[in-house]
Amino acid sequence: MKKLTILLLLLIVSCQTSEKKSVADFTTLFEKSNGTETPIYADVISYYKDLADVYTEISIHEIGETDSGKPLHLVVFNSNGKIDLQNIKSSSKNRILINNGIHPGESDGIDASMLLLRDIVQNDSLKKAYKNSIICVIPVYNIGGALNRNSHTRTNQNGPKEYGFRGNARNFDLNRDFIKQDTKNAKTFAHIFHTVNPDVFIDNHVSNGADYQYAITHLFTQHNKLGGKLGEFLEQEMRPQIEESLKQKGIPITPYVNVWGTTPDRGWSQFMDSPRYSTGYTTLFNTLGLMVETHMLKPYKIRVEQTYELMLSTFDFTENNSAIIKNLRANAAADILNKNTYSVQFKVDDKNPSPFNFKGYEGYFINSKVSNGKRLFYDRTKPYEKPVNYYNNFVTTKEVTIPKAYILPKGWHAIIDRLKNNNIEFTHFKKDTTLTVEVSHIADYKTKEMAYEGHYLHYNTSVKKSTENVLFKKGDIYIPTNQNGVRYLLETLETEAVDSFFNWNFFDTILQQKESYSAYVFEDKAEEFLTQNPTIKQEFDTKIKTDTTFANNPRTQLYWVYLQTPNYEKAHMLVPVYKAFK
Repeated sequence: MKKLTILLLLLIVSCQTSEKKSVADFTTLFEKSNGTETPIYADVISYYKDLADVYTEISIHEIGETDSGKPLHLVVFNSNGKIDLQNIKSSSKNRILINNGIHPGESDGIDASMLLLRDIVQNDSLKKAYKNSIICVIPVYNIGGALNRNSHTRTNQNGPKEYGFRGNARNFDLNRDFIKQDTKNAKTFAHIFHTVNPDVFIDNHVSNGADYQYAITHLFTQHNKLGGKLGEFLEQEMRPQIEESLKQKGIPITPYVNVWGTTPDRGWSQFMDSPRYSTGYTTLFNTLGLMVETHMLKPYKIRVEQTYELMLSTFDFTENNSAIIKNLRANAAADILNKNTYSVQFKVDDKNPSPFNFKGYEGYFINSKVSNGKRLFYDRTKPYEKPVNYYNNFVTTKEVTIPKAYILPKGWHAIIDRLKNNNIEFTHFKKDTTLTVEVSHIADYKTKEMAYEGHYLHYNTSVKKSTENVLFKKGDIYIPTNQNGVRYLLETLETEAVDSFFNWNFFDTILQQKESYSAYVFEDKAEEFLTQNPTIKQEFDTKIKTDTTFANNPRTQLYWVYLQTPNYEKAHMLVPVYKAFK
């Protein structure tokens, strides 16, 4: 009898615990504060851990490390129950990755995602609607910035009351670090990204810039840059269908208003998301990407609610177009290789705008009450709807021929580490091997005068090319382009690409000569060299006759001769990335 009593007591306690667990309160701080507050980082993670404890459809994983010393978390919804990381990529379901808090002051996505995953697991119809999707959420990407909490650095923003700081634990802007991967955050993100291999990627932000009537804007990856059938699908199907879905919900949306110091009624060009940015990076692996940009001046509650709805609309689109998306992604790398050429630089097509009716406010310049100049003023008592030109088409200004492979000497460890971190396939030469390859030397480049995210970025880079027989050493790496990461290789190893490794200073040692000469010694060698090379001597004499600056500078003349001689080092200006076409 005593044993039976104890058993009954345990059963009662167990039932009470189970009942208590099933009715756990998942009301968020955002809701409790009537849409005015966002939780601290620790509470965000605790919320998801509790959600995973109660609902089998939610799993939470700690991955890698960030510059803050803390790991990144990945929260995963899967209607079939908890899922191991290694099984996500191989799933036939739609895979969606959501990134939040890259700029922790822009916390809209943090709160919207908490609400969204909770609502899905608590609502049978939503669970059924997304049974064929695996929804992965990075709760807070910039943990260091989230821990650096304040209420004043987002000068232009209307709520929440407190929020994180834009820079990470080392003061990097993480939305400039995806291709160069200077931070541990970016390296861990790459691991998460390749683990999930998402079909669709969403990065949640808040805008700065102009004032207008919309509470939310979108920034899809630039479709010409994405290119091919995938780019056409994004521009002709994905963007319009998601816009229409929001319209049906009573939510007006506009393309991101890329306007600074003027008013939107003059029109604007689409933001070009090069690979330094999140969507620029994710599309290197043929993922359809978009940024959500809510409007800084609208109430926080409305911004979060509309971010929530845009994500739902994106989920619906992905569900409805699953087979098409997967087929386009599966064939994207082959489509790139079949073209033989690849565009690495673009400009706005100013002759081919996409006009639409824009809902703005009248803006004009008035006298400043602070300075003695003028200030831009938007008059919210004067709303308008009028046609504007949206320049969302770009044309190629530079393209390259896609090689069969790139070859990189084994000593460039920083590059090799990044190739590994991005699942790039390569092999090592097993012995010294001579190959006929294309060689590039830097012909010209410009460099930013101000530091930019820890670098002095190069731009307007051009190269001169030659074909040579080069001896590669045992251990050098051979990187075939016939792989899923072909676009990543082209954007990083092609010197003239906007976000190439050269432009991000990874090869700056080639820009400095390591050997030189004493003029009084080299004079004799230069004389002998010109005597033995009459063609070069003739070119030298012609240059003196036709170039006044050259003729008036003996030091420049001697250096010119030096550059023609075998004494001039081959490594100077030589890009250590070789291209094999056979």
